[in-house]
Amino acid sequence: MAKIEKVELRMVDLAPKVKRTDAIQSFVSQETPIVTITDSDGAVGTGYSYTIGTGGSSVMRLLADHLAPRIIGRDADMIEAIWHDLEFTTHATTIGAITSISLAAIDTALWDLRAKKMALPLWKLAGGAKDRCPLYTTEGGWLHIDTQALVDDALQAKARGFRGSKVKIGKPHGSEDHARLSAVRKALGDDYEIMTDCNQAFTVDEAIRRADRLRDLDLAWIEEPLPADDIDGHVRLSNSTATAVAVGESLYSIRHFREYMHKGACSIVQVDAGRIGGITPWLKVAHAAEAFDVPVCPHFLMELHVSLACAVQNGRYVEYIPQLDEITASRMRVEDGYAYAPSDPGIGIDWDWDAVKARSIAEFTHEIGGRR
Repeated sequence: MAKIEKVELRMVDLAPKVKRTDAIQSFVSQETPIVTITDSDGAVGTGYSYTIGTGGSSVMRLLADHLAPRIIGRDADMIEAIWHDLEFTTHATTIGAITSISLAAIDTALWDLRAKKMALPLWKLAGGAKDRCPLYTTEGGWLHIDTQALVDDALQAKARGFRGSKVKIGKPHGSEDHARLSAVRKALGDDYEIMTDCNQAFTVDEAIRRADRLRDLDLAWIEEPLPADDIDGHVRLSNSTATAVAVGESLYSIRHFREYMHKGACSIVQVDAGRIGGITPWLKVAHAAEAFDVPVCPHFLMELHVSLACAVQNGRYVEYIPQLDEITASRMRVEDGYAYAPSDPGIGIDWDWDAVKARSIAEFTHEIGGRR
C-alpha cells in the first residue's frame, strides 16, 4: 500500500488566447490551481482545475489549509474514499464552486497517479469506449465577433473536419441572434452543426420565445438558457421546443444532474470535471446520463475531457478551446476533426514544469508533507 507523502500546490494565471465574451460576462483570466501528489513509492500524479477570473485565491486557501493536509498518509489508491471524506469535511460549504474546483484538482491528481502506476492511459482505465471523439469549436463564436467573422471561422473549422461550431447568443434583440446564426447556416449548409450558448442570460419566457424564433435553423442545442438552479424553468423550456437543451457547466453535484435528467429538464449533459469535483463524480454523471439515453458533451478542459469522453459510450463531442499550450510540452492530437485520446499513461497532459514554475504565483505555492 503506497501512502501519500507529499502534496505540492501551485496556481498559474493564464490569459485567454482570444477575447472571450458572452451574454453576461467576459472570460478575462484562467486561474489554474495545480496539485501534484507524490506517494511512498515515488510515483507522482498531477491534477488541475480552473476559474474564469475570480475565486482562485479562495480555492488555494481551501486546498492549503483544509484539504491537502488531510490526505497525507492516506492510501493513494483509495480515490473514492478520499473524495467522499474530503467532501464531508467541507460539507458546510458544499455544494458550490469553490469546494468543487478544489476537490477536482486533488481527485484528478489521484487518477493521474493511479493510471501512471498501472501503465494505462486514463481513457482506458476509466472505461475505454473509443480512442477518438469528434470536435466542435467555440473560439470563433464569441458574442462580440461580427457576423462575417463567425462565418469565416466556421468555414475554416469545417475545412479541418470539425463537426460544428458554437455561437454565443444573447444580443439585445432576438432578431440579431437570428441574423447571425442564419448567416452561418446559409454559408455552412445543413450538414454542419451549430451549437448555441446563452450563458444563463434569459428568463423562461424569453428563452421559449428565442428558441421558437430559431427553430428553422436546426440547432444542435441551446446551452444554459436559464439560471442553472431553475430546474422547473428548464422543464418548461424543454417541453416547448424540439431543440435540445444542454446544461452542466454550472452544476456542481451529481444530485443536480440527477434532478435534471429525472425531470426531463435537459437532453445534453455538459458535465465539467473541473467544476463537478473531478473525475470520480464526472464518471458517475456520465454513466447516469447513459441510463437516461442522454449524450455527454463536456464543457471546456479539452486536454482532460478528450480522455473522459473517450472512456464512456455516450461521449459525443469534445469542445475545442485550447488553453494549456503555454504550460504544456505537447498538444492534443487532432486529425480530420477528431480529438484522439492520449496513449501515454496518466491523464495525458505533458506539463512543461519550467513554464509552470515560472508562471506560478509565489503566494499560493506550498509543499505539504514530504520527508523532512
